[in-house]
Amino acid sequence: MSAFGVLAAGMGVVGLAAPDALIAAMGFAEAPAAGRADGDHTLTFLTASSMAALNMGVYYVLAAAADWTAFFRWTVPFRLLTCTVFTLAVLGDRAPTGFVGVGLWEGAGALATAVALRADRRRAAGESRTAAVPA
Repeated sequence: MSAFGVLAAGMGVVGLAAPDALIAAMGFAEAPAAGRADGDHTLTFLTASSMAALNMGVYYVLAAAADWTAFFRWTVPFRLLTCTVFTLAVLGDRAPTGFVGVGLWEGAGALATAVALRADRRRAAGESRTAAVPA
């Protein structure tokens, strides 16, 4: 969770400080040399998304520091939903092919979180059984 949080916050900072670098990293076309057309709100949307990523990253780091397991569980279905929506956006030609990496990142993170939560539950159950056995 901490690693995801740091990466999300980092990407948010990149989006705020160097939006064109983030646009290129996600596979979107760069702005033409003449600049953006009137009414092109790409940078406005990217600013909002980057600020959300920065905030979300900080939330993840703080949740990890507090070992807030309930928060970890809540992220799994929503990250899977994000994976699905982003993948469908690429398949539906609403986003460039490179954007599928963002969806896959979310899906892989959700699965890794689910596996880690399950391992923690099993370890805790084993420890409680071991503690219940008299010496």
